[in-house]
Amino acid sequence: MKTELHTEWTVEEICKGFVYNQSEGKGLFGMNGKLTIQPEYQRNYIYADGKKDVAVIDSVLKGYPIGLIYFNRREDGQLEVLDGQQRITSLGRFVTSKFAIKQDGMEQYFRGIAKDKQEKILKTPLLVYVCEGTESEIKEWFKTINIIGVPLNHQEVLNAIYSGTFVTLAKEEFSNSQNNNINKWSSYISGVVNRQEYLECALNWVSKGHIEEYMSIHRHDTNITELKTYFNSIIDWIDGLFDEIHSEMKNIEWGRLYETYHRRPYNQSELNKKVADLYADEYVKNKKGIFEYVLGDCQDTKLLEIRIFEERDKKTVYARQTQEAQQKGISNCPLCALGSDNNKNRIWKIQEMDADHVTAWSKGGSTEISNCQMLCKTHNRAKGNK
Repeated sequence: MKTELHTEWTVEEICKGFVYNQSEGKGLFGMNGKLTIQPEYQRNYIYADGKKDVAVIDSVLKGYPIGLIYFNRREDGQLEVLDGQQRITSLGRFVTSKFAIKQDGMEQYFRGIAKDKQEKILKTPLLVYVCEGTESEIKEWFKTINIIGVPLNHQEVLNAIYSGTFVTLAKEEFSNSQNNNINKWSSYISGVVNRQEYLECALNWVSKGHIEEYMSIHRHDTNITELKTYFNSIIDWIDGLFDEIHSEMKNIEWGRLYETYHRRPYNQSELNKKVADLYADEYVKNKKGIFEYVLGDCQDTKLLEIRIFEERDKKTVYARQTQEAQQKGISNCPLCALGSDNNKNRIWKIQEMDADHVTAWSKGGSTEISNCQMLCKTHNRAKGNK
């Protein structure tokens, strides 16, 4: 890959004809259309937080360097930003008065600051390396660049590697902050749209966890029908089953649950009553596990992390059982005492025993001392929820 250093380009030249797409958070073009600021392998603009974007402008006004910028020269002679699009977009947004900075205690847009400060910004030269190479060389270089303390996340890297028509369409759907469906999706998925987290989730679901392979296969597709259809099928399935939205619904493995359970018929009234009862149950520690538990016919109580018996209760029950067993000459494990082997009369140490619900929690038994018995570890593990 060849590189060539340019020191003659100023902020004014690079920001000429600057175009910014507010809805998608993209700096699109500069240098009067000669420069593509956000090619498809680039992440969305993430500096619009009133801190990072302002810091770029403050640095320029104070004469601080804002770091090297890298352009890629394509075969057609057009330039595209390889590294520096966050900084360039911040500069372009400011000189076109898209945001304000604090000056003398007041918020001021570019058009309102002193003329000498306007000139200082516009005439500031930038250090730009122009690179030329094959697509694989450019993208490999792109992956190695550290972008001012905000490294690419995994999905942003994959978008760069597999850029093409598929990524373009997928980002328009899942990385567009103006998409009205985001409010609905955010009930079940957490993340930030412009960091590709919704897109990553959709790809993870449709690919069954093999995102990179899926993106490679579909890289040049001219539609995202399968991706959208599958994603919306899962969202609609969740939305149709459960009456209430709970915060614990976020980031559940809904894709896996959909594959496992979406063909089963459910009585929605009964399903939602079980959810409500479990949310009201003080012994359920893991509320997130409630949804898989009810979808699986309330079989796997491990999903709920039922509150265990207190140590003092275990010691009290152990002492009572042991005293009674010694008086009767039988084992202090009630199930051993019913047997006919050598353990029929064995007195177990407390560390050799587990606390057990007499009436299983799944059958309505409470986690209280009145429903506690101590069993040897072998019998407790064999008992399950009987």
